[in-house]
Formats: sequence, C-alpha cells, structure tokens
Amino acid sequence: MGEVDRDELVRYLDELLGSPVQKDYCPNGLQVEGAQRVRKVATGVSACLELFQQADAAGADTVLVHHGIFWRGDPQQLTGWRLRRVAALVRSGLNLIAYHLPLDRHAELGNNALAARALGLGELAPFGDYEGEAVGFAGRLPAPVAPSALVEAARRVFGQRPLAFLHGPDPVATLAVVSGGAEGLVHQALDEGYDAFLTGEASEWVMNVAREGGIHFLAAGHYATERLGIQALGDHLADRYDLAVEFIDVPNPV
Repeated sequence: MGEVDRDELVRYLDELLGSPVQKDYCPNGLQVEGAQRVRKVATGVSACLELFQQADAAGADTVLVHHGIFWRGDPQQLTGWRLRRVAALVRSGLNLIAYHLPLDRHAELGNNALAARALGLGELAPFGDYEGEAVGFAGRLPAPVAPSALVEAARRVFGQRPLAFLHGPDPVATLAVVSGGAEGLVHQALDEGYDAFLTGEASEWVMNVAREGGIHFLAAGHYATERLGIQALGDHLADRYDLAVEFIDVPNPV
C-alpha cells in the first residue's frame, strides 16, 4: 500500500472540495494534528470517541469525517467528553480531518449529488441556499412515480425507511435533496415548485407546512443521508494515493 504526507493530503482535499473559500459552521480541513505520514485512513460520518477507538484498533493513522469536533458557538474549554475525544486522538497519534458543507455540495463526491443520482434524478441543478451558495441538488425523475415508490427508493438508498409526510402531487416528478438537518429548506422547495423535498431530519412544524403547502417531505435520517459522501471520498483517496481506507460505521438512528 502507498503513503502520503499529511500536509500534502490536506492541501489536495482543500483544493478538491474548495473548502478554503466556503462559509461554514465549523473549521474544515485538519482539526487535530497527528502522524506526518498517512498510510491508513479511517472514514466515518461523525467524530466521536467510539470512532477514534475503532480507528486506532484498525491501525489507522488518520480519521476523515464529515462532522468534526469543533463547531461555532461551542465552549472553548477542553473538559469532560470534549477533552476525552481530543486525548484519544493525541494518545493514538491520529490526524483528524473534517469536511462539512464542502462535502455536502461537491458535484461528484458530495452527499447530495450522490443521493440525487442514486434516487434516479436527472437534469440536476444546485439547490438549497446557505449564505449565497447552494448546498444540495434538485432534479427531475426520468418518469413520474407514485409517492410510495419515492419512499421505497429512499429506503433503498439510505438503508432505512424515511419519515414521510406525503402531501404533494401524485405522481411525483421533481425532487430537491439536501442531506442532514436541512428541514428549513422545505420553504425554498415550496417556493421553487418542487413536488418533493428530502433531507435528514424533521422538526415538529414540518408536517403542517408540508400538508398546507402541498409537498412531499421525506426525512431519511441525518446520519444515513450523510454516509454516501465520506465513503466516496475515502474511495477516491484510496485510488489516488493507493492508501488503505476503511469506513467505520457508528450507526445513529437520527
């Protein structure tokens, strides 16, 4: 297997994902410095102690995630469970590299482009505004389908049955997709006339908005909708650098 210098790897990922020029809720790129030479990368959706422990046991020197450990508005003190996370990385010499919105919006390796294609959408266009930049994708199904068929397609793609508020047109012809906790973008989907909107989570107010607005709303799981991108990114690095890459699943029903 091959290896790569950590700083070269981060520079490449920054360039590939365009992270230095994108606004986000968190720092993207290298969050905790570990080994200089990268030989094995453990990929995962969300940084947590269990992921770090499994990565160390698997012989990884680098952890690459979608959700890192530092977020805007969090306490700055490293105490309690925050300290235990960082301490586990430092003890093991693990690098922690994280890409949040850059991995959601990437047109080839991103959560939303991959989900949209897996769901069969064509004529893809950017969708879902965050501070002037789109984070998701929307498109048209090759042929209109029954709402129940869309629910089944989401179950197949994301590995669990979505929570569905089916109040839109029958059949369904158009769909907007933004992974994670993007339920608020249902308003944009309504404004732009999409038949359905799929994201990860649903807040209490969503059901009535979907019903009164006349749109299908699917919440397929925050974690489940954000597995696709990090796995694809890991596969890309394995091909480019001949690295050992292992996806570590730490399932989360939310």
